[in-house]
Amino acid sequence: MAGGNAADNPVAINMVPMVDVIFCLCVFFMCSMKFKQVEGKFDAWLPKDAGTTAPAALPQEIRIAIDWDARQEVARLQMGTRLVADGAELRTLLRGARDDRAGDRNGVVPVVIDADGRVPWKDVIGVIDACRELHLDRVEFALGKPN
Repeated sequence: MAGGNAADNPVAINMVPMVDVIFCLCVFFMCSMKFKQVEGKFDAWLPKDAGTTAPAALPQEIRIAIDWDARQEVARLQMGTRLVADGAELRTLLRGARDDRAGDRNGVVPVVIDADGRVPWKDVIGVIDACRELHLDRVEFALGKPN
C-alpha cells in the first residue's frame, strides 16, 4: 500500500518477474494454438449409388418476353432473341421450339412468360392460349423487373 507501514507487510514480493513469466506463457500459448478451419470444408451426406454418371442435357425452356411499347401503346412479343409479329408467327415458332426440345424432356417442355407489369392481360392470355393449343401445358411466369 502506498504510504503504508513496513510492519503491515512483512514479506515484500517483487511482482515484476511474475508478470514477465505470465506474459511469456500467454505468448507461448497464443503462438502454439491452432484454429479450426471452417471455410472450405463442408460435410456432405450424398447417396453412394446415384450421381456417378453425367446428367443428361440440361432442361431447356421456351422463354417469351412481353414488353409494353409506350409510344405505340402495343405489346411487343419476343421469343428468345426474335421479335414476333403476330399470333400466327408465335404459334409457328412455338411449334418448332416444341419439336426441337420434346425429345430431350420426354415431351414436357416448359414455357416461361416474362411479362412487363404494364402489359394488358389479354395479351398474356393470348400467349397462354397459343401454348395450350400446341399442348404446351407447363406454363410458368418469371418475376419481371419492378415498375
